[in-house]
Parts: sequence; structure tokens; C-alpha cells
Amino acid sequence: MENNARSSFTGKIGFVLAAAGSAVGLGNIWRFPYLAAKYGGGIFLLVYIILALTFGFALMTAETALGRKTGLSAIGAFNSLNKKYGFIGYLASVVPMIILPYYCVIGGWVTKYLYAFLSGGAAEAATDTYFGTFITQPVEPIFWFLIYLIATAVVVLLGVEKGVEKVSKIMMPILVCLSIVIAIYSLFMPGAIDGLIYYIKPDFSKFSITTVLAAMGQLFYSMSLAMGIMITYGSYMKKEVNLESSVKQIELFDTGIAFFAGLMIIPAVFVFSGGTPEALGKGPSLMFETLPKVFETMPAGTIVGTAFFMLVLFAALTSSISLMETVVSIVCDRFKLNRKLSCLVVLILSLVLGIPSALGYGVWGGVKIIGMSFLDFFDFLSNSVLMPIVAFLTCIFVGYILKPKAVIEEVERSATFKRKKLFQVIIKYVAPVCILLILISSVLEAFGILKI
Repeated sequence: MENNARSSFTGKIGFVLAAAGSAVGLGNIWRFPYLAAKYGGGIFLLVYIILALTFGFALMTAETALGRKTGLSAIGAFNSLNKKYGFIGYLASVVPMIILPYYCVIGGWVTKYLYAFLSGGAAEAATDTYFGTFITQPVEPIFWFLIYLIATAVVVLLGVEKGVEKVSKIMMPILVCLSIVIAIYSLFMPGAIDGLIYYIKPDFSKFSITTVLAAMGQLFYSMSLAMGIMITYGSYMKKEVNLESSVKQIELFDTGIAFFAGLMIIPAVFVFSGGTPEALGKGPSLMFETLPKVFETMPAGTIVGTAFFMLVLFAALTSSISLMETVVSIVCDRFKLNRKLSCLVVLILSLVLGIPSALGYGVWGGVKIIGMSFLDFFDFLSNSVLMPIVAFLTCIFVGYILKPKAVIEEVERSATFKRKKLFQVIIKYVAPVCILLILISSVLEAFGILKI
């Protein structure tokens, strides 16, 4: 059942940093702050932390253990454990294949902004029309998408130890340091204290089921759950590495970066807009449209802005590397191709699938799928439909088919499983119910039946 010839991380640090690099990405830096702003600040943060330590812990432990137990990526892992449920692996494999192309399009946007700050275009980037003009161009979005996609492929091509692990060991510490520095800088701006209070003090009057659903949805996106990534990374994990401790450290990395991203952005919204409902509800455009204006008014704003977009680029790259690594691993295992050829196949496929997302706000802006642009539709399909389905099926498989005992035994090959009882309760009873709520509410909202 195990593939002993498979590449592996050199040890616990390599695994934790690479897996944390997968979890930490645009979901933390770009998505988490605007969701926290929209859904009540402190109460959203509290709910997210609770869910990360319970639901997130259980599912990440299960996926990592399945990968290490079988030494295979998602498709091979489920097939080897129970062929009747091998379809779960195929569903999980579809998710990163859908996410990777449009994620690289957004990564291209980040690269474009970093280039603007490095080349002296910070003032231009702060204008109201800069972002909209850029994403509606017929060629430029594809150019930056291609640059970002190739950079991701080069790292993955180098392999697990030379590529993914080495880059993550460099990027993750820089990511942490930059996020702390910029967060502290934001907090010292006049008026930032109101934003800090809004962000860290739970207001229970703003608690609702939509807060929980938004936090649960963010958990999938942020922690790389239900897309085969943690199964793949688990397959590279050595048996002597403490699995439970590794998952805990990944959770700390992920939640910590998201927390500091909120500290960078939400207090700044209060400083420059007074924290109005309109400003807090600005949504996905917050980072690209608002923060360049913030940097323009700061002393040494160009330097701060350059550091910020470098931070976001690092975060995006660590996640896109893990997405592509997962897809490449699947192609290698499924079609018995070597790593170089698999990388080339994935690169071409990502390029073809990514072009509609790159042009979806310009040349192909008139083409809509259930009222959504290409990028928005792919995001909805992967994060709001397929990931909850895969997560639900994984919980049912581990909880009732394979049985939690199999995962517990794998975890205890390296150390005592301290949160064993919590894992059993969450994976069998709590997680399946919560995931179904997310799936149903997301679909109803997409079709205009439910307002969240």
C-alpha cells in the first residue's frame, strides 16, 4: 500500500513549512480580511479560530494521515483503502485543477502591482481607475498570468526537496516577518485604535448563522482542505514525524498570518475611511483598490507598499506551488508519466483554462455563467460546491467506512494522539452537519434564493 520510492520531505520542519505555505495564501492575505470586515470583525475572528481548532484540525489530520498511510495522492489513496470510494479521490483531484488556473490569474494581478511599486508607479496604482483599466486589457492580464504560472511551474519542476521544501523554508519566515512589521506599522497610524477594537473585540450582537457559514467557507479556502493537497503532502511525510504536532503548527501558521493580515488592513480602513459600512463591505477589491491609496499617504509609502505586495506574492506563490504540486502528483500517479512531462501537461492545461478568467473582465466580460464572470464562477464551483462535497464525503469515509481507528493508528505511529476523542467526535458527527449547511446555503445564495 505504501510507495517507499516516493519523494519525501527531509523532516518535520520541511513538512510543516511546505504545508503551511500551502495553507497560507491569498485566502489569508486577500480573502480573510474582507470577510472579517464584512461579518463583524471580532465575532468573525472568534468563530474562525474556534472552527480552525476543531473542525479544521480534524479534517487536516484525517487528510494528512490518509496520505502518509498510503504514500499516494488523493486518487490512489482512496482507491487503495476502498475501491468503492475511489471516486472521492477523483472529486478531490478536480478541485485543485479548477483552482490553479484562476488562482494564477490573481497571482498575476499581484505580480503586476508589485512591478508597479518597484518601477515607480505607486502613485498611478493608487488612482481610482488603475485596477479596472488593468483587468479589462486584452493582453496585459494574460502576460502577468503567464509570468506567474511559469514561476510556479519552475519551482514544482525542481521537485519536493529541491523545489517545494526549499522555497517554503525561505518564503515562510520572510512572510511572517513582513506581516508582523506591516501590521505594527498600521496600528501606529492615527485612528487605527478604533479599527483594532472592531477587529479583536467580539460583538455578540453581530453573531448569526451567516457568520458561521462565512467562517466555515473561509476555512476550506484558507487551510487547503478538501482539495487533495494535504493528502499529497501527507504522502511525502516520513513515518517518524509527529503528525498531530505538525498539524497544530500548520494551524498556528495559517491562523497567525490571517490574523496579522487583518491587522494590516482593517485598522487602515478605519484610518482612511472612518470604518463606514460601505468601506468595511468593499469586498474582494479591498486590497487592490484601497491599499495603494493608503500607501500613497504614508511616509515611505512606496517602500511599505512594495513590502506588502512582496508579502502577498510570497503567500500566493506558496499556495499555487502546492496546488500545482498536487495536480502534478496526480498526473504522475494516474498516468505513470515522469515529473517533467507531468509538469508540462499541467502547465499547458492551466494556461488554456486560465485564459477565460484572465479575459473575463474585459474582452470576454459579456460572457456570464449563472450570472458570474469566468473567475467568479470557477471560484464558486470549487470553493462553494466541490470542496464542501469532498469534505463531507471524506468525513463519512473516515468516520463510518474506514473508521477513525485507522487514522488514529497512523497518527500514533509517531507519538501519542492527544486530541483523539475530539477528532472522533468532530469527524463523525459535527463536521458532516456543518459542511452540509455550507453547501446548501452556498448554492441557495448563488441562485438568489438565500441572502447571506
